[in-house]
Amino acid sequence: MARIAHLPDRAVLSISGADRVSFLQGLVSNDMTAVAPGHAVWTAFLSAQGKWLADFFVFADPEGVRLLVDCDADQADMLRQRLSRYRLRADVEISETGYAVHAAWGEDFTAPEGYPAAPDPRLPQAGWRFLMGHPVASPSADDADYDHLRLSLGLPDGARDCESGKTLLLEANFDQLNGISWTKGCYMGQELTARTRYRGLVRRHLLPVTSHHELPAPGTLILSGTATVGEMRSSRDKVGMAMIRNEHINDTNLTIGGHALRVHVPRWFTLPTKAE
Repeated sequence: MARIAHLPDRAVLSISGADRVSFLQGLVSNDMTAVAPGHAVWTAFLSAQGKWLADFFVFADPEGVRLLVDCDADQADMLRQRLSRYRLRADVEISETGYAVHAAWGEDFTAPEGYPAAPDPRLPQAGWRFLMGHPVASPSADDADYDHLRLSLGLPDGARDCESGKTLLLEANFDQLNGISWTKGCYMGQELTARTRYRGLVRRHLLPVTSHHELPAPGTLILSGTATVGEMRSSRDKVGMAMIRNEHINDTNLTIGGHALRVHVPRWFTLPTKAE
């Protein structure tokens, strides 16, 4: 049976107007021309210096007149204001919607007809995402269940795992989770993103971790012996995400808060090398 959860910490923005695709294309890391009914795109909005500011999913409105941005609710107002700064003379309107975001995973899920829905573009195991005008009645799971799923898969969750103005996309594995187009052309922050790839400059990565004890607050340092080798990010119960230096990904002597910590390297993850 499929599990369906309403995600109350998400919000949906609408980007309408004749220039909506070309407008967003020049601002985000992924290819907006790939957005289509039944096919969502995960992408990031960066600073001019190429550092993470926000990430979100982009859906095509079934009526074909707007793009729908599934984003962190706490960032929705910031994102709307920042995107609006780049409108200039473009035929674009950015507004909030009342859509409720849902995730579905497991077997036998059928997307609701007439609503924006698509497989999660990051990993097949992450299931589907869909938008409705109201939370679904009688959900079979909740946002905590979904959080456990995404932590076990090693999927970053916006500001809970990335630091605004500091995190590189390749540190948070956007390149391995279908969050970057290397062929779309220029966008804000593209130069640094490309340089980190081609020069192999990424020295740490965001990966799932577990402990036999409750994991501490984000920002808590991870040690190998007495050396600091990473820091905690989001967690729930005894599973979480942490930013770890590459040379310590397979370290069996990691501790946090005095307790042993283990990094779980997902099957989809590989340590990047310099691009050919």
